[in-house]
Amino acid sequence: MSEVTKIATRVSYGNALVELAKEHDDVYVLDADLAAATQTAIFKKEFPERHIDCGIAECNMIGIAAGLAATGKVPFASSFAMFAAGRAFEQVRNSVGYPHLNVKIGATHAGISVGEDGATHQCNEDIALMRTIPDMVILNPSDDIEAKAAVKAAYEHEGPVYMRFGRLAVPIINDRPDYKFEIGKGVTLREGKDVAIIATGLCVSESLAAAEKLAADGIDAKVINIHTIKPLDEDLVVAAAKECGKVVTVEEHSVIGGLGSAVCETLSRKAPTPVKTIGVQDRFGESGPAVALLEKYGLNAEGIYASVKEFL
Repeated sequence: MSEVTKIATRVSYGNALVELAKEHDDVYVLDADLAAATQTAIFKKEFPERHIDCGIAECNMIGIAAGLAATGKVPFASSFAMFAAGRAFEQVRNSVGYPHLNVKIGATHAGISVGEDGATHQCNEDIALMRTIPDMVILNPSDDIEAKAAVKAAYEHEGPVYMRFGRLAVPIINDRPDYKFEIGKGVTLREGKDVAIIATGLCVSESLAAAEKLAADGIDAKVINIHTIKPLDEDLVVAAAKECGKVVTVEEHSVIGGLGSAVCETLSRKAPTPVKTIGVQDRFGESGPAVALLEKYGLNAEGIYASVKEFL
């Protein structure tokens, strides 16, 4: 059996920025003293004149990004999700969202897979926060290929975009010739009729593995990758719910305000369906190895498998 290639999406982000800047002179990258961690250091090495280190001043960084956007540049403001979405929320809302400026936010180290950094840095609330900002596009890619595609799509989209990247290396699952990334369009990775598993981010690969375990028990699970939380692919979600009759959402984020909430809000309006939300259950994270935390919080393949079995 060939070895599975794993790459952290934060690395994909850094590499994608370089490729983007080679084609577009208006791309600028901002960081808040975390370039080595967010991987924008890759960009800084290639384009030092277009990289701005704002120091440990994330709110100021968003303000600078807004100013650059107002002059026609396309800034990518980068920091940990806790700081980009949490600390700088007011600036993102009022300086970027309200005037609808063309700022792209690259938030790395999201979710409990930040690992040893612990609860203070494990942002499980960022998607919920960003969803409340009108017209904010939210992208949460599942692997290296999708992360690079998301960066390119964010550049091509006119308006604010929040991109969520991880610290933990994850398997490449989108390495196929027909792969296509489109903002607002989910991707059905596995057909099934007994239950629809709708996942996002690093939970997509784990959900695919869980579906294989379910298949061994005679349960036919559909697996859908939702890389765009907002705008949500409502048509795909509704169709899956009607076809399968039961829906399970999986995310490395709080079950409050994230993918699960978005799916439930949609189905309650368009196709009331029983839904189980798998994610961080209204609690803070904790320090520990990322893989061990995903197991403890039920977000690995075994945990997802067990939750789906219990639901059915």
